[in-house]
Amino acid sequence: MLPTLLDIAKLNGTDAVVGLIEEATRVHPELTLGAARTIRGLNYKTKVRTGLPTVSFRAANEGTAVSKSAFENRLVECFMLNPVFEVDKAVADAYEDGAAVYMAIEGGGILEAAMQLLAKQMYYGAGTDGDAKGYPGFIQAYDATNMVVDAGGTTATTGSSVWAVRWGPQHVQWVWGANGQLALSDVREQRLTDAGGNPYSGYYQDFLARPGVQVGSIYSIGRVKKLTEDSGKGLTDALLATLLAKFPVGVVPDVFLMNRRSLFQLRTSRTATNPTGAPAPIPDESFNVPIAVTDAILNTEALTL
Repeated sequence: MLPTLLDIAKLNGTDAVVGLIEEATRVHPELTLGAARTIRGLNYKTKVRTGLPTVSFRAANEGTAVSKSAFENRLVECFMLNPVFEVDKAVADAYEDGAAVYMAIEGGGILEAAMQLLAKQMYYGAGTDGDAKGYPGFIQAYDATNMVVDAGGTTATTGSSVWAVRWGPQHVQWVWGANGQLALSDVREQRLTDAGGNPYSGYYQDFLARPGVQVGSIYSIGRVKKLTEDSGKGLTDALLATLLAKFPVGVVPDVFLMNRRSLFQLRTSRTATNPTGAPAPIPDESFNVPIAVTDAILNTEALTL
């Protein structure tokens, strides 16, 4: 939907000192905490050892069976993220601080929306709650049999998840294709057309990136699912401990990623920490694994996910 003069009217006449008050921004710890790499192309294959050779002792004059490791290749791909923005030149020029400032405001909006999509896509991927044209997410990549703890919530479409994530080149990392292409274009004036094909002058700007997510191993991520507001079905340290027990020795998650509701549930599940009966502090870790809060994990997950 193109901006209108009403949009400009809403921006004009506001206080210059206060500036733009954001109610649309979100926190994206996934993008700042996670490991990342760039690649020249748009995909690569990882080699994963999925099984060890069978070894045994033997007696004198007795042989042992020949065995070998089992390997598989997994494809990591980058996908095109290319939101665009265009506006009637006459509309943008009507902004009291000038078209350049107006386009800068909208450019910031494009970047924020892109970061929100990147973060959400990391969890939900190309399935429900994600973008079908984007990269696969944790929901598609994790071991849904062995690396999951079921909190047992039953109220439909009120579910949420907590993810335990191990970052690193052999585990979870962001992948930026085309040599790390990630840029907001310069604003350019060009010919636009209306729904009837009639031309007019306008400004155009786009954002282009080639992001992807690598999940290197089935032991790179684990999930607590079906967290709801049903009584006794919220997040607790016991659930997180159960999830940690599913990781092999030597593989410790770097972070628990959760939303604010799950953090609140975790806090209220803890008892007072001193004789005065003061409430438990806001949790910043559980079993020495840091907690990061994100808006990208929903409270409306289908319980079938």
